[in-house]
Amino acid sequence: MLELYLLLALVILLAWPLGKYLAKVMANQPMKSDVMFGWIERPIYWILGIKPEQQMGLRQYIAAFLVSCVVLLILSTCIFMTQAWLPLNPNQAPNMSWDLALHTTISFLTNTNQQHYSGQAQLSYFSQMTAIVGLQVITPMMGLALAVATLRAFFLQKKSCENLTSDSVQLGNYWADLVRPTVRFLMPLCLIWSLLLNWQGVPATFQGGPEVQVLDHSVEKQLQKIPLGPVAPMVAIKQLGSNGGGWYGPNSSVPLENPTPFSNFLEMLAILLIPVSLIFMVGYFTQRKRFAVFVFGTMLLMSVLSATASIWSESLSATAHQITVMEGKEQRFGAASSALWAAVTTQVNNGSVDMMHDSSAPLTGLVALSNMLINAIWGGIGCGLQQFIVYLLLTVFISGLMTGRTPELFGRKIEAAEIKLLAILILLQPIVILAFTAITLVNPAISGISNAGVHGISQVFYEYVSAFANNGSGFEGLGDNTIWWNLSCSAVLLLGRFPALVIPLMIAVRLAQKRQAPESSGSLKVETPTFSLTLIAVVITLTLLQFMPILVLGPIADYLSMQLG
Repeated sequence: MLELYLLLALVILLAWPLGKYLAKVMANQPMKSDVMFGWIERPIYWILGIKPEQQMGLRQYIAAFLVSCVVLLILSTCIFMTQAWLPLNPNQAPNMSWDLALHTTISFLTNTNQQHYSGQAQLSYFSQMTAIVGLQVITPMMGLALAVATLRAFFLQKKSCENLTSDSVQLGNYWADLVRPTVRFLMPLCLIWSLLLNWQGVPATFQGGPEVQVLDHSVEKQLQKIPLGPVAPMVAIKQLGSNGGGWYGPNSSVPLENPTPFSNFLEMLAILLIPVSLIFMVGYFTQRKRFAVFVFGTMLLMSVLSATASIWSESLSATAHQITVMEGKEQRFGAASSALWAAVTTQVNNGSVDMMHDSSAPLTGLVALSNMLINAIWGGIGCGLQQFIVYLLLTVFISGLMTGRTPELFGRKIEAAEIKLLAILILLQPIVILAFTAITLVNPAISGISNAGVHGISQVFYEYVSAFANNGSGFEGLGDNTIWWNLSCSAVLLLGRFPALVIPLMIAVRLAQKRQAPESSGSLKVETPTFSLTLIAVVITLTLLQFMPILVLGPIADYLSMQLG
């Protein structure tokens, strides 16, 4: 628990000034660093052929977002399918199959990084450095851009948009919102973290891996090639960008990607740093610091409860009391630190692992699943804030019905049209996840399950929950590099990403078009501890109503069966 408190304290200490700085970046306020970063940004704007000061309406903003996604999808898929003929391939990685290339591209394009391949064996250095790292840099900033556009619609309209079209609501410029934080915020942080990780022993080289003598002289093959590469820069963006996809298949459980307890702490710190910074950014960007405190307090409470439950669960064996389960964990980290990582990586849309979640205690798996189903305990960069706004709107609507008030948020009424959009987003999650889980479970030939019984249910359910939540972690007991898994997960990835980013923006624009009534004593106060607890209750109730049956059939039944022997 001491590590949890130290981690949260350092995150808050660093996130506060970073959030303030990020607010200035997104507000395009003059800064001393303009001279340093301007010469990088201007050529990018010239190549894209855009004017960063030009405002966009709803349709323009969403269109620019979708166009950028399509271009990246085509380029990255082509790289994966032709990597054997491209440079920087010292380990002779073959071309990817079309279905694996498509899944890999969509996975990284949606900031999920779900991996049905093993990076050190199936990707060239060129593919890792261009397609993989390129998407890891760009996609989190896409989420940030749409979240900031949503905040502008809610709080920062310079003139009344009442009775005007959605394109009259000024959302900023998508390309500027993408380029500025990438150049001025994300890349400097990645450079710092790359150097710190390289100092701890994470490799950063373009040379092929050396061949070494194996320790076990009884095996037939006496030489083993150690895969290396520019690992440290990728691990930095993997953690800071809420990505999670590692250079190596086993991710941060590999000593080459996470060699020491200190590097383990640095990587956990990186997971939380930007998502928490975004909460502080909200306060400075919108000038509503009480609202930022409300969001931060709600998320912090859920985070502490989740992490505590995970550490408690992993501290006891599922079969024998007072014995820690070490299967699937690294001795150099221990059970408590591994459980903390499991909680943190699923609170954020990160998905990196320093232990095998498939080997964790059943209740630890339940905590991880719950974190991803909620998807707003910090959440990913941008999309976590968007999901929190969805819960906020739903709680305001329910509270208004319970108290007999007209539901309104920040002086604007929430009416039938907004609730219909909310309903689409809320119902999409259980429909997609449960439908694909059911189809897979009733067709054993396509499931690739390595465990029979209730744990097999958990494996399949976890894979689709992770895909929809844009998390990317997995129970890794599945034979998932098949056409079914690659295509079905690709569909779930897309359905989990784009509606969750676009629909809250559409709702915010609709609310911006309404008359804003002055807040009075009769208005519902959302920036209070009471409303915060109400929101948490709504989140928990909604999750239980939607997924309790399969949670009982999966991790809860797994726990009970192991307790009963």
